[in-house]
Order: sequence, then structure tokens, then C-alpha cells
Amino acid sequence: MSRMTVTSSRARTVGFDLDMTLIDSRPGIHACWTELSARTGTYVDADLVVTRLGPPLTEEMAHWFPAEEIPAMADLYREIYPAYAVTGTLAMPGAHEALEAVRRAGGKAIVVTAKWEPNARLHMEHLGMRPDAVIGNLWAAQKAEALREHGASVYVGDHVGDVRGARLAEALSVAVVTGPCSAAELTEAGADVVLDDLTRFGEWFAAYEG
Repeated sequence: MSRMTVTSSRARTVGFDLDMTLIDSRPGIHACWTELSARTGTYVDADLVVTRLGPPLTEEMAHWFPAEEIPAMADLYREIYPAYAVTGTLAMPGAHEALEAVRRAGGKAIVVTAKWEPNARLHMEHLGMRPDAVIGNLWAAQKAEALREHGASVYVGDHVGDVRGARLAEALSVAVVTGPCSAAELTEAGADVVLDDLTRFGEWFAAYEG
């Protein structure tokens, strides 16, 4: 459903979130947390972890480790991430086509994510996605900084935090219901457009571009 229709012949920069928007990182992240738990001897419910992807790693760490241990545990997680999380991660349905739809219209596609940037780039390389830029380590309102810097007029994400970043950047917020947030939650947060998944993005974007 759409609450806003805007048409323009200007080529656009479109931002995309990563986890559960462009990539289904649940299998890889599950494996990485399981390994982290085994190495540290700390119980972690990896099944629960993958139901709430989106916020920064340190926020999830706070559920399992004392505050003073989080920096070291985050470093260890990021260190083992390439070996355990990258190859198990899949492209979300329609992800490649969504990036291509932007390029076909003469626009630029960028990735703005809370994930540590080097690991985000590994995902793009492994899955053969070639965005024009990858900007990591940004969550919710922080994402507005990168969106404004790159002149993004649309931001696509699956979390209410993504909607917040888009709104602060004065970009059109396109939300997909493939992550932890429902269509109602995304709409209530201020999403301008809510799609079931990225398989609908190309059709929507063509109409949006006019």
C-alpha cells in the first residue's frame, strides 16, 4: 500500500538497508552467535537473536554479556563473522532485481546499514551485488547522515528504525515486511510505502519514476 505518490524524471539515489531487506542473514548470524556462545561458554539463544535483527550488534550483546565485556565480545564476533556468517547468507527474493531497477532508471543504489562495514561489503561481494556505495555502522537516526550525504531521495528498509532514518533525511520511506516489524508497525512509524517484499519494488519504482 502507498500513502504517497511522487513522480519525477530526475535520476535518483536509492538507499537500501541490508539485513532482512537485501539479504536474509538469519542462517549466517545464527551460526556466528552459536560459535560465539561455544567459544565464550556463555548461553545465547541464537533462535531468538535472529528474530530481532536490525539494531546495532552491541544492543543485542547487552542481552547476553555484562556491559564491561561487550566491547571485547563485539570484536570477537566481528572477527569470526566472515568464517561463519557470510556463506550461509542468502539474497532476499527480488534483491538483485531491485538494485537493477534503480540502475536501469539511471539512478544509484547505495547500502546504508548498522552492520560493521567490512562485513557488509563481504556480503555484497559474496552475493554478487554491486551497490554504488556501502556505508556501515549507522542505525536509525544515524542513517539520515549518510542518506543526506549521498543525496538519497528514497530509503528502503524493514525496520521502524529504517523509517526513522528516512524521515529525518527527508527521503521517501519504503518499507518491506520481511524483517521483525509488521506492516502496521511500519505504517505507524511513518513509512510512505509498505511492500510485502522486494519482488514488488521494481514495479513500484517504475511507477514512482513515472
